[in-house]
Amino acid sequence: MTHSINLGFPRIGAHRELKKAVESYWKGAMSQEDLIAEGKKLRLTHWNLQKNSGLSSIPANDFSFYDQVLDMICLLGCVPERYDFSGGNVDLDTYFAMARGSQKDGQDVTAMEMTKWFDTNYHYIVPEFSKDQKFKLSSTKIFDEYAESVEAGIQTHPVIIGPISFLKLGKREDNFTDCRLTLLDNLLPAYEEIITKLADQGAMAIQIDEPYLAMDLKENYDEVYREVYACLRKANPDIRILVTTYFDGLRDNLETAFALDVNAIHVDLRRAPEQFEECLEQAAKTGKALSLGLIDGRNIWKNDLSHSMDIIEQAIEKLGAGNVMIAPSCSLLHTPFDLKNETKLDPALKNWMAFATQKLDELAILQKGATEGRDAIKPELTASDAVQKDRATSERIHNKSVQDRLNAVTPDMAKRKSNFATRQKLQHEKLGLPKFPTTTIGSFPQTQEIRKARAAFKKGTLNEAEYETAMKDEVKRVVDYQESVGLDVLVHGEPERNDMVEYFGEQLDGFTFSKLGWVQSYGSRCVKPPIIYGDISRPTPMTVKWAEYAQSLTDKKMKGMLTGPITILQWSFVRDDQPESLTAKQISLAIRDEVSDLEKAGIDIIQIDEAAIREGLPLRKEDWKNYLDWSVEAFRICSSGVEDSTQIHTHMCYSEFNDMIDAIAKMDADVISIETSRSQMELLDAFQSYKYPNEIGPGVYDIHSPRIPNTAEMVDLMEKAVAVIPAEQLWVNPDCGLKTRGWAEVEPALKNMVDAAKEMRQKVA
Repeated sequence: MTHSINLGFPRIGAHRELKKAVESYWKGAMSQEDLIAEGKKLRLTHWNLQKNSGLSSIPANDFSFYDQVLDMICLLGCVPERYDFSGGNVDLDTYFAMARGSQKDGQDVTAMEMTKWFDTNYHYIVPEFSKDQKFKLSSTKIFDEYAESVEAGIQTHPVIIGPISFLKLGKREDNFTDCRLTLLDNLLPAYEEIITKLADQGAMAIQIDEPYLAMDLKENYDEVYREVYACLRKANPDIRILVTTYFDGLRDNLETAFALDVNAIHVDLRRAPEQFEECLEQAAKTGKALSLGLIDGRNIWKNDLSHSMDIIEQAIEKLGAGNVMIAPSCSLLHTPFDLKNETKLDPALKNWMAFATQKLDELAILQKGATEGRDAIKPELTASDAVQKDRATSERIHNKSVQDRLNAVTPDMAKRKSNFATRQKLQHEKLGLPKFPTTTIGSFPQTQEIRKARAAFKKGTLNEAEYETAMKDEVKRVVDYQESVGLDVLVHGEPERNDMVEYFGEQLDGFTFSKLGWVQSYGSRCVKPPIIYGDISRPTPMTVKWAEYAQSLTDKKMKGMLTGPITILQWSFVRDDQPESLTAKQISLAIRDEVSDLEKAGIDIIQIDEAAIREGLPLRKEDWKNYLDWSVEAFRICSSGVEDSTQIHTHMCYSEFNDMIDAIAKMDADVISIETSRSQMELLDAFQSYKYPNEIGPGVYDIHSPRIPNTAEMVDLMEKAVAVIPAEQLWVNPDCGLKTRGWAEVEPALKNMVDAAKEMRQKVA
């Protein structure tokens, strides 16, 4: 029999129950016992949902109160010294301190570094390893959750991150990344113990995620991988091991993967369909089962069931039914929970979509077809074929005026009039800013009052005039505060914006929106990605009236705040019927129009955030140039239609910049701000070795943590920055927008930041 298997399910719940519970616990409004009970309730609900869909195998340990990598850190006991972990099991407060930092009960400790999970918008906590790192099981979570599933009468397969990928995801204190694998001898006994304990509990199979097998690896990794999995096999020869790879193809690591002493290999056939034939041959050659990642775990479009059946039947013919598994391409963590909850989506567009729950149904249909033949699912295949045809031929997708404008794009549209040195002189004369100018990234706290007003406006209980008045009052509050604290370049605070991508998508043609299509970004932070289904254009200005109003309240310079084309692309569910490069260029032309209108309205500084440009970098280096070429072009198209004296800013989120610093320079933004506080300015090394020519604002405090850094901390970080970047190029700003923080945290933190800038001006006079 051909089996269907799921690799992971959304943790947050259909209505973000997990987010609400965790944040309630952080605020002291929920006890630890109640939080743990809510987690157990969600797990049981999700397991039963998957069981009732007819899945052959359901994952356990894919649930997390914050992040699955942080869970592995706790399981393996590699807790950094600053958290005063003395052994035993990692308690929940230590767990959250590692994730968010802590400043209570006499403790003042910074959070662990956070970065993007490969090329997704999910963030993970970066493991920190010492040179002689020891590992010891320090959490019972995986064993407890497996026992829960057994008690509920649901046979699950536990999921863990593989040992090589876990080490590769982390960093060593000496920053010599190749040496991380020297820790394998210390690490493997802990993994063997995990497998042994799970087998003793009755687990018959285990899923080990090794996403690094889809990455560029050095030659010696072939031998390392084989030795590691030979070792893990010895822990219990009877437990079935599925090694999962995703987000790209195996390519030159294909033989390595299929040579592992495991029972099955999972491959992503959505991101890398071209690898199917070769994987099929290797599976047949090595006698391994092959898990076919056919259901898109990263997007919301319905599966082409007829095409998937073609692949399944070919695999069964080659390998036999018992050696074929049907699966999503990756964990369904990256997709919204349930399309049935969307009561306001356009029915025609909704008919093209499948959320996580519907993807389970697709898996069940394909399993039935594989087991009983196509005739058994003939109605489903007919319906699927009709959906594919409807979407391909729909007039709603294509807009001739957008196509005509794309064809009219010229190379000069992606170039500023003059070089940076010329622009910088004109901008300094016009703006008159001090050394170490201070600013923020854009958003200010989204208070309960703001959210209530927005909700009332959407419900119709607050009319447009009343809503606009409420938002203007908030803008004035934010502007007055910034003036009082002494910031140099102000922002309007974005009270009218629900999300930095959704807000723009709502005003662009070619987008549609879900009501409850939330996905986890990090911790309790959930985002609701827009859905790009057709050609994109901007009917009317989107931000100009708010920027004009904010500028009218102050004599200081006001930044216009926009989201860039690559970030809008990366943080949306994107149409998959054309290259992403074309969609990005369509967005860039729409943003270009907005930039031009802001400049005409007297806004001299315009920030175009490209928080996700590094995130979209392909996993394989051979694919980087193509991506970076069209991504940089898209940014330059939207930012280059202004006068030399107009200053263009951009912002980038947690990223390793060394491998794309040349592309960042080619973006030619006048000022770039980046998140660096968690890494203690380590990320600036790339800008030093490259001699980055433009201006830069390295974040001096971590807005993802509730702790309030003091002035001395920020001065220390700025001194580290000055050691790398000339003072004349440096700005002072937080790591990111302040939307998720409260005013009680923001006010003292920004005051300390302004004081730090003043102190630096005296130090570097």
